[in-house]
Amino acid sequence: MNQLFQFLLRQRNFLLFFVLELISLWSVYKYNDYQRTLYFNTTNQWVASMLAQKQEVLNYYQLRDINRELAAENAQLRQEVFQLKAKQVPDLKLPYFINEGVLNRYQPVACKVIDLSTRQTQNYLTIDKGTKDGIHPGMAVISSTGVVGKILSCTENLSLVISILHTNNTVSAKLKSNGELGYVKWGGWQPEVAEMMDVSKYKKVVKGDTVVTSDYNAVFPPNVPIGIVAKLGLKKDGNFHDIKIMLLTHFSTLQYVYVIKNRLAWQQAKLEQSKPKPE
Repeated sequence: MNQLFQFLLRQRNFLLFFVLELISLWSVYKYNDYQRTLYFNTTNQWVASMLAQKQEVLNYYQLRDINRELAAENAQLRQEVFQLKAKQVPDLKLPYFINEGVLNRYQPVACKVIDLSTRQTQNYLTIDKGTKDGIHPGMAVISSTGVVGKILSCTENLSLVISILHTNNTVSAKLKSNGELGYVKWGGWQPEVAEMMDVSKYKKVVKGDTVVTSDYNAVFPPNVPIGIVAKLGLKKDGNFHDIKIMLLTHFSTLQYVYVIKNRLAWQQAKLEQSKPKPE
């Protein structure tokens, strides 16, 4: 305590000056309108700036929840899109009525990507949903822009997805403009470019046409975008188009995907297994 008093005694001149300075500043801002206005305007700007920075920090930490909510909302909207597309039957002369089971066949489940690769010849993704969420091997995986891959294996809380960027993975596809069938396969080089195979050279193909999943796809819903025709040529055998497409899914920035539950998958599999074997 004595040391404190000694310190204050030694610094008495500075402390007196500091107190008088505060009194002077208070008097200036108290009894002068211009200085008082300037003081309030300046402090208000500082406070507003600090509050804005605080709100930006809070918004940043809320982005994860916001993105999760948007992904869930998009999944619901995508299911409605599937239902609307199921009702559309172009160029059909006879009346066609779709039953409720087929109408609600596809159910998207929003999932977060927690790991992925794009620079290997065989690429995979890991997502944060598993069997506990009703996900099983063989289900389709898409993004908000196009095809991603299909479920390869699952644990209770996680799933491994075989990417379309996998040299052994193919997707049944068609040209959107004329419905010409083929399949899409990745060549193992650029993660943005794939090939559409088995399209006859006698079929019309134009640059800029969209490649989508076919109607005869056992994994993906029909008409899910895959890519855009970017380059045309002929294969070495001269019988098929050499079609390069730009994939619509940007894997380098992929954060959320949608696993498509096919509610009729088990019925289709059971029916196809019951086919009589050729003699």
